Amino acid sequence: MFALTVLGTSASVPSADRNHPGILVEAGSHRILVDCGEGTQRQLLRSGAGFRRLDRILLTHGHFDHVLGLPGLFSTLRLRRTDDLMKIHASPGTLDIVARMLAGLWGEGRAPVPLELVPLATGQVLDAGDFTIGCFPVRHRDTDSFGFSFESQVRRHLRPDRLAALRVPDGPVRKELAEGRAVTLADGRTIDPEDVLGPPEGRKKLVIVGDTETVDGLAEHVRDADVLVIEATFLQRDASIARDYGHLTAAEAAALAAMTGIKLLILTHISGRYHDEEILTEASRTFANSRVAADFDRIVI
Repeated sequence: MFALTVLGTSASVPSADRNHPGILVEAGSHRILVDCGEGTQRQLLRSGAGFRRLDRILLTHGHFDHVLGLPGLFSTLRLRRTDDLMKIHASPGTLDIVARMLAGLWGEGRAPVPLELVPLATGQVLDAGDFTIGCFPVRHRDTDSFGFSFESQVRRHLRPDRLAALRVPDGPVRKELAEGRAVTLADGRTIDPEDVLGPPEGRKKLVIVGDTETVDGLAEHVRDADVLVIEATFLQRDASIARDYGHLTAAEAAALAAMTGIKLLILTHISGRYHDEEILTEASRTFANSRVAADFDRIVI
């Protein structure tokens, strides 16, 4: 299961109702922040999520509306006497921006909290056992940007009726079968996992894409996601402006969702030039299960 708390949904200019970008993803015992725009630490408090067990940050790219919240967050963690290691995963270019920003405040190679900067490369970011995080390249102006895919592991449960029918005893042999290994019983019979396992279940997929100027190349990464969070900074009538600034329209985001089997489309990075109803109307024409994100929305997958 993944739980999202949306901390900020504005485009580059915040509003009274929309903070700069940030999303908290909770999965198992992990609490992971995706982007950290200015004011994110206060959004964590206002949402009720707080700072506990926050030990990993994924950055989509290095534009200031996505990273300027880091110094304030780290200062607060220091004042709370947090000694836990914080890992920041981002492209090398984004990490360079972060390192220079922190150096300007605390000195070269220094930070208020124990910090590890981890450069991203396409592929797996984390294997937490019950879920994985992967990353993939995204085109956005002159940045070295990445999107992130969270996927839970497929589970198959033992079927009590099949265990009884095959007279499989309680104990270690059942554990072996549950983990996908064949076993030989005391009477010499071999039981294959396929004989006693139910159908695959439990796979969940969440994809988060920050700013992007095109959907080209994204389909293979977002396909069949339970939830896709992606920007919709412009409406289609302003597509030429969207191209100039390296952003998507709501119609383009919806078209991507429609062609890739997405279950729920969450639109974010909202510009103050539009009303939410306009954005939702445009997206819904192509993909009915669309939603315009608001700060403090909570979505459970």
